[in-house]
Amino acid sequence: MSKPAPIGRRIVAGIGAVAVVAAIAATGWYGYHTILEQPVKRVVFAGDLDRLPHAELDALSQAIQSAPSGSVTLATVREAAKRVPWVREVTVRRQFPDAVEITFQAHEAFARWNDDQLVSPLGEVFDAEDAEQLPRLRGPESTGAAVIAEYRALLPVLAPVASPIAELRLSARGAWQVLLESGLVLELGRGDTPARAQRLAAAWPQVAARAEQARYADLRYPNGFVLGTRDPLPAPVPRERDKK
Repeated sequence: MSKPAPIGRRIVAGIGAVAVVAAIAATGWYGYHTILEQPVKRVVFAGDLDRLPHAELDALSQAIQSAPSGSVTLATVREAAKRVPWVREVTVRRQFPDAVEITFQAHEAFARWNDDQLVSPLGEVFDAEDAEQLPRLRGPESTGAAVIAEYRALLPVLAPVASPIAELRLSARGAWQVLLESGLVLELGRGDTPARAQRLAAAWPQVAARAEQARYADLRYPNGFVLGTRDPLPAPVPRERDKK
């Protein structure tokens, strides 16, 4: 049975092995940076591309390929790619020897948000243009998810009113207001909004004719609501027994 090598020899051998590994790692690191410093001659796009504007992608590709040698890094490409409209997330990798691949994850538009933005079903607000007919949601910063949840809760409740929700608003004080496509504004206030909307929906067959002349419905009462009109409602016709 062979004797184990003296500890000194084993340490020397271990140091030698570490040196070899370090040399290989250094060579790999150098090679990696050499690849990154090569000019980018091709840009490959992948992922969710349907909603991304092609003109923006062309401009991004040209900017990357025309950048000075050594100035293009994965981080700078990623930051530039995230500025393309509709982009939610980006991953970037180099393809040997002279290409970079950019994979996009795009937003999905759920509604218009405030004046000039869009909001996704996840409540994420982003900048993009969209020609679709979308409902409009308004609210303070970081309330996108809450406004979407309220919108979804009110849709089935207000279905009997037979006028879609054109806009849902959340004030800075937490009060809700609905604008129907008919022009009628529903003042829902704070708290228990579906129950308040339900009172209007339940009474709609009886009040629909009067609501055509109304400007708003104030639903903030505990047991009912008030219709406010642009012009005074016509006086009720007296019944025969009232004339006597």
